[in-house]
Amino acid sequence: MTIISPDRIAAIEARRDELQAAMARGDLAPEKFVALSKEYAELEPVAAAASEVRRLRAELEVLGALAEDLEAEAEIREMAVEEAADVRQRLPEAERQLALRLLPRDAADDRPAMLEIRAGTGGDEAALFAGDLFRMYSRYAEDHGWRVEMISASPSDMGGYKEIVASVTGQGVFARLKFESGVHRVQRVPATESGGRIHTSAATVAVLPEAEDVDVHIDEKDLRIDVYRSSGPGGQSVNTTDSAVRITHLPSGLVVIQQDEKSQHKNKAKALKVLRTRLYELERDRLANERAGARKSMVGSGDRSERIRTYNFPQGRVTDHRINLTLHRLPEILEGQMDELIGALIAEDEAARLANLDD
Repeated sequence: MTIISPDRIAAIEARRDELQAAMARGDLAPEKFVALSKEYAELEPVAAAASEVRRLRAELEVLGALAEDLEAEAEIREMAVEEAADVRQRLPEAERQLALRLLPRDAADDRPAMLEIRAGTGGDEAALFAGDLFRMYSRYAEDHGWRVEMISASPSDMGGYKEIVASVTGQGVFARLKFESGVHRVQRVPATESGGRIHTSAATVAVLPEAEDVDVHIDEKDLRIDVYRSSGPGGQSVNTTDSAVRITHLPSGLVVIQQDEKSQHKNKAKALKVLRTRLYELERDRLANERAGARKSMVGSGDRSERIRTYNFPQGRVTDHRINLTLHRLPEILEGQMDELIGALIAEDEAARLANLDD
């Protein structure tokens, strides 16, 4: 466990008090007050955890001195020994909580997210599974008060989706969904299987933090925008007009196609939103690669080629292979009750990052 020095604790509390005093004066410009308020809101939980560590350390020091005071009554010294033992038990957890709050935050944690699900190996069964995953995430989002907006979808003939892209907005969306990126595998008997054999299919999930206009500057001259008639599901009712949009970002080679809306303007806006998010992810990857010496997190790699989870229907279980966690709650999880699973992934990531601080 990383031990936080008394000087650092004092500095945290001093900055908290400084911000509090500055905001109480009432002579700040509105934009300055907003900036200080934001810093205070981020620092206050850290300062509270630091104060608790300082309090416990000071209490332990007083009790230790009292326990060794030969002039004190034996009953008082015995009580001091018992209380000191209790404080020693509580102090490591308080220090751990402070260390967690001091860990560098992913700047994207508070962002909305772009959720992309694509059917992999398994044909129609993989598309059905992709639909199951989208429903699972939609229910999870609903339980957390988040909003899910469909960006584009390519339904399969048997149901489900060959590909589906949605925007998820709300409090702490990316922070809770970012460990979902990867290959999800399903083992079950397909409805079309007459022999009762178990098939294995897969779908890939990508969770990308959505970019804001200020994050990614897109120069119009770097774009080639083609419009054409929509076709297929979502475009059948509008194929008399050139409403579909294909945007090619020339420097990166990224291509985004959008045809779900009847309006060319709406399709272009959605396509640009997807393009901006993917460019933002490319920049995040570039920066991460520049910090190649940094440890690759066990659960945070987001590698979409890596199998991360298996949903086994015959056994009613879900296994996350990154943290060797198996839950025999498959029906509930598919209904969006994912907090135990996601909470375990977050806890594992925190433990790994804390261990990295001690290296």
